[in-house]
Amino acid sequence: MNYLNAPQRIAQHTSLLKNAAEQLGFSFCGVSKADFLAQEAPRLEAWLAQGKHGDMAYMQNNMDKRLDPRKLVDGAKSVVSLLYNYHNPQTFAPQTPKISQYAFGQDYHLVLKPKLFELVARLQAAVGEVNFRVFTDSAPVMERAWAAKSGLGWIGKNTNLINKGSGSFFFLAEIICDIELTPDHPTTDHCGTCTRCIDACPTQALTPYGINGSQCISYFTIENKQDALPTELKGKLDNWIFGCDICQTVCPWNRFAAPTHEPLFAPAPDLLGMKTHDWQELTLEIYQKLFKNSAVKRTKFKGLHRNIEFLQKP
Repeated sequence: MNYLNAPQRIAQHTSLLKNAAEQLGFSFCGVSKADFLAQEAPRLEAWLAQGKHGDMAYMQNNMDKRLDPRKLVDGAKSVVSLLYNYHNPQTFAPQTPKISQYAFGQDYHLVLKPKLFELVARLQAAVGEVNFRVFTDSAPVMERAWAAKSGLGWIGKNTNLINKGSGSFFFLAEIICDIELTPDHPTTDHCGTCTRCIDACPTQALTPYGINGSQCISYFTIENKQDALPTELKGKLDNWIFGCDICQTVCPWNRFAAPTHEPLFAPAPDLLGMKTHDWQELTLEIYQKLFKNSAVKRTKFKGLHRNIEFLQKP
């Protein structure tokens, strides 16, 4: 018989959840009360009104769900935020095309979703049936806002979530559930007077704590579905053909970033050794082999080929 009172049971369930998250490879786990994001709502509305989402029309959809997790899960009481390290300090050869390191290995959706379901299964084994949904960049969830509310870091001037002891090379994931858990508290901002991310951005997409998504290299190389990239980008892509890591690599807090221990995020064989001519001669067959189960599939072969060609044009 369980003689714990309600606060003790809640604390016990929270501890169980966080221990299980660590066992499953998550670096950090925090909890917030499922509620309306009152502070984020006007910021998001202003950002959209200014057109900073570019052609990402989906950002305007499901605003009610984006701002209130109770619209996503009936009876939601808690938002569990998790960070999973993907940092791989290996780099491409100088002057060759390059892709963001989060896409080096297998698609994070395929890696993290099973871990999230397993985490819920372990919670259910202790508390009984749970009404829940799991997310990792897969629904209208303001992931960074929830992670910050849960004390996993602060949203820096480059708009990434930064953890003081571990940097920012993390995938974010969430479990929204109808179980009451002990909420954590936000941490403080530690960007100070530093502007390295803003100064380093080739397309000037960043302002302090703000980003013009329609000017970001990641937007141009992934989200942009046009047949040709804008000519004004010439000389500004810094050889990126999928995503961009500049505002993270220059961030001083990433000197504390440790390499990932997840083998599924290791670079595909031969990827980092590719030379410029290898990228120029990339065929659909090689693309499918090189990026099997990879996030790079998001831009498709046509989009990646477009980006490679753009770097070569005078």
